[in-house]
Amino acid sequence: MKISIIGCGYVGTVTGVCFADLGHDIVFYDVDQKKLATLSAGKAPIFEPSLEELIQKNQQRLTATSDLIQAVHDTDLTFVCVGTPSREDGSIDLTYVLSACSAIGKTLKDIPQFHPIIIKSTVFPGSTEGPICSVLEKESGKEAYVDFGLGSNPEFLREGNAIQDFRVPDRIVLGAEDERTMEALRSLYTSFTCPKIETTIRTAEMIKYTSNAFLATKISFANEIGNLAKKLGIDSEKIFEGVGLDSRIGPAFFRTGIGFGGSCFPKDVRALIAGARDYGEHLMILDAALHVNEDQPIKLIRLLQKHLLNLKGRKIGVLGLAFKPNTDDIRESRAIPVIRELLSAGADVIAYDPLAMGTFASFFPEIEYASSAQEVLSADAVLITTEWEEFEHLDFSGMIVIDGRRLSKASLTAESYEGVCW
Repeated sequence: MKISIIGCGYVGTVTGVCFADLGHDIVFYDVDQKKLATLSAGKAPIFEPSLEELIQKNQQRLTATSDLIQAVHDTDLTFVCVGTPSREDGSIDLTYVLSACSAIGKTLKDIPQFHPIIIKSTVFPGSTEGPICSVLEKESGKEAYVDFGLGSNPEFLREGNAIQDFRVPDRIVLGAEDERTMEALRSLYTSFTCPKIETTIRTAEMIKYTSNAFLATKISFANEIGNLAKKLGIDSEKIFEGVGLDSRIGPAFFRTGIGFGGSCFPKDVRALIAGARDYGEHLMILDAALHVNEDQPIKLIRLLQKHLLNLKGRKIGVLGLAFKPNTDDIRESRAIPVIRELLSAGADVIAYDPLAMGTFASFFPEIEYASSAQEVLSADAVLITTEWEEFEHLDFSGMIVIDGRRLSKASLTAESYEGVCW
């Protein structure tokens, strides 16, 4: 199959390259010429382990173009993979999706055959059947589900593990309202042996939001229990080792610490809360999950102040700036509120991250960036905010270490060690 990918960000690039590895021909389109040039040169426009090797392996099947008309016209199916950022009220902004679909609609005018448009961007339930469908019909002069297809195929890719998640998914969700679009999706995923859910577009959209909202809630629940456990002198890891053995509950996402970040969980939970509000529903549990997550990083500072009461003029090290290891993504990183709080308290901050310092420096130019993790250990105290594997090889002897990610080496070697929930 020949597939056009609209949007060469994280989801679009990984999706396109992985489909190419399955033998499909991929045409990438993006408004960012730099991303297209990077792909054309056989390099990855975003960081993801093994992605660049896959691009080089499949370069003959990959094309990058700045001509959206050509990208859509010459392919059998189009994936829309553009961003859906948050508005101030937490609701999603469909500007990029609607702009892409407006251009796609104009292209559909000149495509005589049935062409499925599949929304991979995360959109609130009803968005595809509503404003997205409307703009496609308006610009094409054609009827959805009759003259062109429209569907939803949400992604469940974890940054740092996306290639494996694509290749061996827990499930594949296929949402469509017409048989021809559903058949195109079935054909595309025919080689996958995992469970496949065929459902309506709106249900597919809701599965994505509900999955992320539940995982976010599970993390915040674990942290609430962990906060109490610390005051009771109980190790939260042991609690959830026992709780997770219950087959009704499971062990995943019970790792206590300073909470979740990234491009999905915070944004999607806020969007679900905001969207529910439009229907007169107050999602109280999800609201609480967000509040817990916002408070959790600040607990690192409170623990630090038990050891260094006055932080003014003290040099505080921060290990980890990306929201999780094996990525350079700092979106909603828990290091952000931690560093803001340190600066507000008058501390001098020295930070290190293997991949994310360049991006982070554009937001926090006033802090010092170390050339190595070892250099951070010159500080008066160290906070651990991302669990990079290389930090496990440091010697924290003589240090005050406040740990938000349960780094075992720190707990064994530091002179004064405290974990946020243990």
